[in-house]
Amino acid sequence: MRRALAGIFLAMTASCASGPADRGGPPAEAASAKLFGTDASVTPSKPDAILRYAEHPRGFAELRLPKGKGPFPLAVIFHGGCWKTGIATQGYMAPLATRWQEHGVASLNVDYREVGDGGGWPGSFADWAAVADLVRGLTPKYPVDLTRITLAGHSAGGLPAQWLAAASGQDGPVGARLPLIAQNAIVFDGPADLAREAGAFDGLCGFASVAPFMGGSVERAPERYAAIGPLAHPPRLRRLMFVQAVLPAPNAIAAEALRDAGVGLTVHANPGASHFDVITPGSPVYQAVEPEILRWLRQR
Repeated sequence: MRRALAGIFLAMTASCASGPADRGGPPAEAASAKLFGTDASVTPSKPDAILRYAEHPRGFAELRLPKGKGPFPLAVIFHGGCWKTGIATQGYMAPLATRWQEHGVASLNVDYREVGDGGGWPGSFADWAAVADLVRGLTPKYPVDLTRITLAGHSAGGLPAQWLAAASGQDGPVGARLPLIAQNAIVFDGPADLAREAGAFDGLCGFASVAPFMGGSVERAPERYAAIGPLAHPPRLRRLMFVQAVLPAPNAIAAEALRDAGVGLTVHANPGASHFDVITPGSPVYQAVEPEILRWLRQR
């Protein structure tokens, strides 16, 4: 399954590579990106706005707003792709964003740089930190409720969904920074702790993904892994949910660190499910957890 998954990802290389972008919108390739079947039941809606957080071609996020006056709870969504340029963009997360839009939740569906186009340590982290500034500036122009923020990420996107909610020290990839104040984070088949889960994540990708992203293995650059890990820098969240499929549940050391930090940890294991079942509206795996997810997204 893991090698087959890598083949599905890598088949997108030609169609998903980033190119020059007009400042008013995403690259043309991003708009036409393959969706990995995540649109089986939901056709992505047109974003209400394309918001830029950086000048480079991938420095944008799609804003979707529900019908009505708001203010609406906000989901900040990060795509996967093994942190390697050419595999995926924000496009395949659009069906999930649309589904949440239909249920009264606003969303920012974020693209960002990866290894090969300026990402990795520290470029990807710089993008994610800039997204936090974008979120903080959404009001009063857009009717979103910044007291009801949920960070969500699929696969590699699970890292920013947790890292943004944590405080960083000077040893962090972008130096000292304050956390983005969020209530919840939802990780769909992503890692909790790269220092202890690199092997499983590389197995999911079908190639060495973690070390190129981090600029070294955990043996060669342990300080980098510690600077973004839950033991020293746990996310400041009320609740954190993992909806796993191919990847295992968070390792016991990371889970204990999260709970010790006051994070309410929920894990849904789905052995035998595909990597994309967990984010595909209409799939039995996603539908089983959607009521709980929507409660988290909406709750004050």
